[in-house]
Amino acid sequence: MTKDDFLEGQLLLIDKPLGWSSFQAVNKLKWAIRRKFNLKKIKIGHAGTLDPLATGLLLICTGKFTKKINDLQGQVKEYTGTITLGATTPSYDLESAINATFPTDHVTEAMIEETASQFLGEIEQRPPIFSALKKDGKRLYEYAREGKEVEIKTRKVTVSQFEITAIKMPEVHFRVVCSKGTYIRSLAHDFGESLESGGHLSVLRRTKIGDYNVNNALDPLVFAKNLLGEA
Repeated sequence: MTKDDFLEGQLLLIDKPLGWSSFQAVNKLKWAIRRKFNLKKIKIGHAGTLDPLATGLLLICTGKFTKKINDLQGQVKEYTGTITLGATTPSYDLESAINATFPTDHVTEAMIEETASQFLGEIEQRPPIFSALKKDGKRLYEYAREGKEVEIKTRKVTVSQFEITAIKMPEVHFRVVCSKGTYIRSLAHDFGESLESGGHLSVLRRTKIGDYNVNNALDPLVFAKNLLGEA
């Protein structure tokens, strides 16, 4: 790809590594493009944040394609992952330590399948307190880190598919297809609560955004090395 290609606009499919923020992935690409073509600046941004503990598809737009970010963010998304039953965390995932444990002996495979079906369609969901959503001009996770309690309103989201792919207690493996704005961490928390055992998200991977598939995505380090012609 040439300098003009990136300036005119490119849609880059990136497989975000575990532990990276979405911002880090964008910055890695920005640095590589600027270095390759000796650019002082270039427009670049991503279409939908992935938490550092999640992996998978991140759509990154350059140049004039940054105008497409809003449309891309609205696409249906697919995730695979693991819910660990029997324990909760304040962040609903492994970003924070377990704060309560619950029995799981009463949970059967039939209950798990039945509970998953209850989350299909349009549902009311409360975003996690550890999220980047803003309330009164401040990110929710900032309130959380200060130990402050805030009222978080529920929102309507749509879960079109919630498939249980394997059960290895206390781990429940799943595939979810959902609308923009769905928090899989909240889904994991609510799922555990519905089973009266508690639960948190222990693994998450975004596999699709609209028609774009993570199978066609590149690791950001690989992309940077390829662009710069490094071995």
